[in-house]
Amino acid sequence: MARNPHDSLSFSRRYFHWKKKSVEDEEDDMEEILTVDSEQTLKSQDLTFPLQHSLSTGSKPPRKKLSAVSKLKSAWALRKARAHFSSGLGTKVVGTLFGHRRGHVHFAFQEDFKLGPAFLVELATPTSILVKEMASGLVRIALECDKKVEKKGGFKLLEEPIWRTYCNGKKCGYAMRRDCGPEEWKVLNAIGPISMGAGVLPGAGHGADSSDGEMMYMRAKFERVVGSKDSEAFYMMNPDGHGGPELSIYLLRV
Repeated sequence: MARNPHDSLSFSRRYFHWKKKSVEDEEDDMEEILTVDSEQTLKSQDLTFPLQHSLSTGSKPPRKKLSAVSKLKSAWALRKARAHFSSGLGTKVVGTLFGHRRGHVHFAFQEDFKLGPAFLVELATPTSILVKEMASGLVRIALECDKKVEKKGGFKLLEEPIWRTYCNGKKCGYAMRRDCGPEEWKVLNAIGPISMGAGVLPGAGHGADSSDGEMMYMRAKFERVVGSKDSEAFYMMNPDGHGGPELSIYLLRV
């Protein structure tokens, strides 16, 4: 028992660390309590909201996902069906005409000059005659083939082997589809990255007959227009953008 109140007060101060709480500390404690209560309330609302949303909407979101997947499948099937008639060429292609002076004209259409030709044919028309025809004015070349009964895995338009040839309305024999062999690749590689122009590649001959071995060529950009799986057209693009195409090539399956 303490004899006086001062001794008890000193004893408590010695063994217990009493702190006097100010009004500001009490307000801080109240703010912490309010903050904790509000966070707990938000957490409880977040936990209950998805359950209420799932109960109210039911199974609608999964149905939407399934419908999206079905749409993607149908679009993929349509793309595969269209790819059956695709030739790998775009709307702008590289067109090259080449042939020996006394030989036949070759046409080659490429997506890029580094890639193999998607369409390569040899015409019965001599190179010299076609050059004179082009020098006189506009040239329209039509290649026609017979439309046969469609079978599974049939020829695409650019894969037809034989064509009837017409130049400005006149029949000029037949054109034959060719594979790009070493001789054709030699010419295309010699022309290289030339985008537009005409010239002569030197031949291997010597003397008076050396001109027979020269290879004449003309390269230009062509605009490709697909009418249907049985019709396509290639229009030579002028670099200045004025006037109509000087050379047009039509492919028709009739």
